[in-house]
Amino acid sequence: MSLTGIILAAGSSTRMGRPKQLLPLGERCLLQHVVDEALRSQLDDVVIVLGARADEIRAVIALPATGRARIVVNPDHAAGQSTSLRAGLAAAGARARGVAVLLGDEPGVRAEVIDRVADVFEGGDAPIVRPIYVVDGRTVPGHPVILARSIWPELETLRGDRGARALWLAHPEWLRDMPIEGEPPPDVDTEAAYRRVVRDCSEG
Repeated sequence: MSLTGIILAAGSSTRMGRPKQLLPLGERCLLQHVVDEALRSQLDDVVIVLGARADEIRAVIALPATGRARIVVNPDHAAGQSTSLRAGLAAAGARARGVAVLLGDEPGVRAEVIDRVADVFEGGDAPIVRPIYVVDGRTVPGHPVILARSIWPELETLRGDRGARALWLAHPEWLRDMPIEGEPPPDVDTEAAYRRVVRDCSEG
């Protein structure tokens, strides 16, 4: 059985005003950072779900010739995140025991964190595993969120902009949190957030 990564990158970047997937960050675009970290991890394969301006984004993203990563296009992306999640699940391999959901606007995600969450999932029986960042006594949930195949039928019922969070709110007993010390990688939703990640990238 395998573990498939799903990168949700179908949004229209309304708050940003331009496709954030293509924003330059160092020598790569923002989405490429997420793709590369997913491919550097132990995930068996990776599905990138595109929607808005899919052809433009597809032309820029570099994928390995091995076929380990592939792009699917969600024509219903404007109807909310649930449609992209369903598109990713449909594209996951038949042998996938679970999927690791990543966000295409979190370029700070690291393969090491993906692997740690995957190890907890593989070593336990919780159908949902997520990282929880511990910052000054506060806890902040992060990604990837790993979802076992056994609960995919529940995910298929989601509509609109509802994501997997709706499942663990309804079934808290399904969720296992994995604490990680430090700040979570930020979402890049605004120009200010983009400027911060550019600064952090140049300082790193």
